Amino acid sequence: MTTFSPREIVSELDRHIIGHHDAKKAVAVALRNRWRRKATDESIRDEITPKNILMIGPTGVGKTEIARRLARLAQAPFIKVEATKFTEVGYVGRDVDQIVRDLVEAAMIMVKDKNRAGVRAKAEHNAEERLIDALVGESAAAATRDSFRKKLRNNELDDKEIEISLADSAPVGIMEIPGQQAGAFNLSDMLSKAMGGRKKTVKTTVKEALSPLIAEESDKLLDQESVANEALKLAENEGIVFLDEIDKVASRSERGGADVSREGVQRDLLPLIEGTTVSTKYGPVKTDHILFIASGAFHVAKPSDLLPELQGRLPIRVELKALTQEDFRRILSEPEANLIKQNQALMATEGVTLVFDDSAIAVMAEAAATVNAKVENIGARRLQTVIEKVMEDVSFTASDMHGQTVTIDADYVKKRLGDIATDADLSRYIL
Repeated sequence: MTTFSPREIVSELDRHIIGHHDAKKAVAVALRNRWRRKATDESIRDEITPKNILMIGPTGVGKTEIARRLARLAQAPFIKVEATKFTEVGYVGRDVDQIVRDLVEAAMIMVKDKNRAGVRAKAEHNAEERLIDALVGESAAAATRDSFRKKLRNNELDDKEIEISLADSAPVGIMEIPGQQAGAFNLSDMLSKAMGGRKKTVKTTVKEALSPLIAEESDKLLDQESVANEALKLAENEGIVFLDEIDKVASRSERGGADVSREGVQRDLLPLIEGTTVSTKYGPVKTDHILFIASGAFHVAKPSDLLPELQGRLPIRVELKALTQEDFRRILSEPEANLIKQNQALMATEGVTLVFDDSAIAVMAEAAATVNAKVENIGARRLQTVIEKVMEDVSFTASDMHGQTVTIDADYVKKRLGDIATDADLSRYIL
């Protein structure tokens, strides 16, 4: 759980995302309120509900990125789902309860990774013993084992081939039962436990055997029941669900037909956001304190087209504005892992030094803004297309240019983009 103040959270988000101060402020307050809830008196703690958020803004402006960076900052289990993947109960499609099951799986991975660190020393010792057993046999004299242990720790046996027995993690092929709740129980796990766990013999080197042996020994040392309980608590109290494309399941009053099913999805989502209990293979999960961040472009439908009850469960509304040419210029050059740095890192692997001057960045930003205005506004995603077109020749010939420096200026960008950026018909297909 992060203890950052809202101002610090916004500052961290600013390192990766340009603009949208209102949206950053809203998610920072929602995250801080979780810390505040935990510090309140127990008599009122369960009454405080999360401040769920509805983000409204065109595609490609950074709605998903804000939620993803927030979850990473909070060290919280996070999943992103599209509302359009779910259908009303009775139709073919995913059941909304699967959202919570996926969130619990994400929490399980986080808890296991954290707990493995606590038993690593013991796991390394056990893995070392298994390696010595594979090298000299279990009945070898103590002196022989000590001799090989010394060689093992000095990395003298790294390339020696051995045969070891590992747990077989490959899933058993089980035919799904139509209509069953996926994830409520795991038939593969049940069969595997009934058969005492399947093993496979692997021929490998000592060096390559160490990692899988440490992982296997770590899992043996973990109390699986306490791991599951910790994961359930983490998902219930810290989980963040990013529900994208919520506008696609909003039914407009003047339309009928398929919109009936869309409204059904909203009705199914409602208890999840209001607070219900979902059964998972690790145990029941209460959704009362999971933070839901819904987002949509709302080009056709409006937020008021959502069910009134659903609107009431998304109390914080933030609008993200369309990106401008100046925003594009900043996105290309200011975030910590911007597109310019990414391409420079890729070319550096070939021994090529790539330099973008300010004029080139300005021209690329202008081209992206122009095409977005004339064709279809896909936001910052347009920059990927523009920079790939600019980098096309350099990327192709980089392997033959070791030790050279390539400078990309405004003229080079204009030459590469040519008439594409200004011709609406051409850019419709190419950019």
